[in-house]
Amino acid sequence: MTSRDYYFYTRDLYDDVVGEGHDHPFLLEPIGRNTAPAIALAAWFLKDRLGPDALMLILPADHLIRDEANFRTAVGEAKALAERGYLVTFGIHPTQPETGYGYIRKGQGISGSRGHDVAAFVEKPDEETARGYVKSGEYDWNSGMFCFGAGAYLDALEKHAPEIAACTRACWDQMDPELRPIEIPLDLFSQCPSVSIDYAVMEKAENCAVVGGEFGWSDIGSWKALSELYESDEAGNRILGKAVLVESSGCFVQGDDRLVAAVGVHDLVIVDTGDAVLVAHRDRAQDVKEVVNQLSDLKDEAAEFHKTVFRPWGSYSILEDADDCKVKRLVIKPGQVLSLQMHHKRAEHWTVIKGVAKVRLGDKEFLLNPNESTYIPVGTRHRLENPGTDDVHLIEVQTGEYFGEDDIIRYEDIYGRVK
Repeated sequence: MTSRDYYFYTRDLYDDVVGEGHDHPFLLEPIGRNTAPAIALAAWFLKDRLGPDALMLILPADHLIRDEANFRTAVGEAKALAERGYLVTFGIHPTQPETGYGYIRKGQGISGSRGHDVAAFVEKPDEETARGYVKSGEYDWNSGMFCFGAGAYLDALEKHAPEIAACTRACWDQMDPELRPIEIPLDLFSQCPSVSIDYAVMEKAENCAVVGGEFGWSDIGSWKALSELYESDEAGNRILGKAVLVESSGCFVQGDDRLVAAVGVHDLVIVDTGDAVLVAHRDRAQDVKEVVNQLSDLKDEAAEFHKTVFRPWGSYSILEDADDCKVKRLVIKPGQVLSLQMHHKRAEHWTVIKGVAKVRLGDKEFLLNPNESTYIPVGTRHRLENPGTDDVHLIEVQTGEYFGEDDIIRYEDIYGRVK
């Protein structure tokens, strides 16, 4: 499952692993509603396809597993418990008093298993409390990974979160499971409460179990956690990309393209992604979500769009975004076609860097080879296509009075974006 906005990027990554031409199902969320509704739709899919006893292994995308052999062992133990009707979560034996994770207090051991009943789910503690948890040996980090039967989860959802159960059932009744990808209807899904699986089910259900393990787990959903994946220098600095640090210590610096220089600073996270720069204290790095919230309130494009944006036909990267022009580098994948479209407020200039592009301009069609260019006047219908077997790289220069992505009138589109 993924967001509709991330589908094409996720699909391309999956193609790199298993090869193209697979029939792997993707369920696409049109809007974020946290984990409980998302997992419910996946459960409906599996129940429909394989029956209520089909087992689910739920793994967040932003986690790292270093020791795959031990993880497989833990999954095997969770599978056996799930077959007995348990809702299983994975606990990570803590290596330090971490305040950024929730904890699970283990209860009695389960007969015939190395798992335990869940005595309680505990919120992120302060440092003193976390030290007590680690010392007691009774607590594991809450990994946010789960294993259970599709029917067992839907039954628990019906009992403990009936509003989510009803909403996701209504969504499923309108969905076509034979489509690839499978679209979740926006009008119904947007009415679902935004609730995590922990709050909706796991903290309330009686049949919860925890399987603990040590398999090199890291939640790399924060910059602090990500920084710990890299080796440090003598001053405790960790660097990814190009950076120069002078009289600085305990910092993590990531620079994608530009050189990052820091002088006389300590315990900072500095990240330059090309379209934005983050500077935060290491202990406050998880609060970056507040920055996103403020950008969203200001309706700033940085809250929605990265420097590189993935589309069904490939991707584009913004090289310059000024008041009088916008410059992009487009990469069109083999056999892909952009929509037949028109702009009211901007003209475009295309120059092919690599590959051969097929262009429709008004009623004419022609090929553009490397080092060749064309001009698309305001109000002219146009389309770009890659008829070859290699990626087409193209520089697009937009000129005019407005360069927003909403200045696109589509007439034809093979990806279903024309209403």
